This record gives sequence, C-alpha cells and structure tokens, in this order.
Amino acid sequence: MATKVYVVYYSMYGHVATLAEEIKKGAASVEGVEAKLWQVPETLSEEVLGKMSAPPKADVPIITPAELAEADGLIFGFPTRFGMMSAQFKAFLDATGGLWRAQQLAGKPAGIFYSTGSQGGGQETTALTAITQLTHHGMIFVPIGYTFGAGMFEMEQVKGGSPYGAGTFAGDGMRQPSELELAQAFHQGKYTAGIAKKLKGSA
Repeated sequence: MATKVYVVYYSMYGHVATLAEEIKKGAASVEGVEAKLWQVPETLSEEVLGKMSAPPKADVPIITPAELAEADGLIFGFPTRFGMMSAQFKAFLDATGGLWRAQQLAGKPAGIFYSTGSQGGGQETTALTAITQLTHHGMIFVPIGYTFGAGMFEMEQVKGGSPYGAGTFAGDGMRQPSELELAQAFHQGKYTAGIAKKLKGSA
C-alpha cells in the first residue's frame, strides 16, 4: 500500500500555498508515496478578507480533523502571527481533541513549514512554538536539519527556512518564494516522505 503524506496548510496571501505545492511535489517524487494537498478552514469572513486584500483561496480541498488520521505522514504549513502560527491553523488544531483522546496521531511523523514578513519575524520561533502541538499528540517531529546541504548556508541572497523546516519571507506581500526557497521546500517534502515511508515499512 502507498504511504500517504498529507501537506496541510493555511495561506492568506499565497506564500505558504506556493511552498506547499513544492513540498507536495517533493513528497510525490518518492516511490510508493501518495501526496495530497489540504487547506484548513478559514475563520475570517469574506468581508474581513476583502478589507485585508486577501486573494481568493486556491482550489484545494478543506480538511477535517478526522482526515488527519488517514495519513502516514503530515507536513503542516502556516504564516506567522507575532512569531507563532496563525490563528486559523491553531483553531484547526484546537478541534483535534477527539484524535488526541484516541491517540490517533501518536507515532506519526510530522514536519513544519512557514512564511514570515521579515527576517526577524519568526523563522525559528514559529516552528519552535508549533512543536508543542505535535508533542501533545505524541507525533514525531521531523526537522530537515542541514540535510538540504549548501543551500542552508546561503549568505549572498535573502533566504527563508531553517533547520526546523522550509520557509519564505513575504515582505510587504509582494515578494514571492525564491528558487532556492522552493528547492528547500521540495527537499523537505522528499525528505519527510522518505522517513514516513521507512516508518510505515517497519511497522
């Protein structure tokens, strides 16, 4: 049976969605892995989103908490809000109490990716504070470490991401993920999917 890897994200302006697409491609590049994109529900009204100049959401299915249990591996993505995950993603995780009670996510490998507005905007703290969610579910956090190689040490251009996971800088919203950031996202998908496959094979 195929190893199912779900890339689950929230994106307001499209930056996280762009990373998610690359992560899915990376995961799907691993033989025997079935990768799928999911969005978490929006909590803001269309009126508020309009005032925030948020573009329409991508045509990606909305996940329910129960569907998380189907996956063999999970990769969660979100923008930062004051150095932590956005409220939309936190609200989704707050609804996973039933999964927690039944320990349905325990032992599943999970990675994290993110977008911040600036270099000091939470490229590490967003992932670090999100790990508490994985811990309470008994999930296995899978950081990319320095497995991306030379790209982790890039100093000549602005690059998001860290050993915790792939990332990008949105700036004022106009900046889009760079080729290097997209390559890191692809790598994270491939790397995490490979670990999910190994864990499923040894179960």
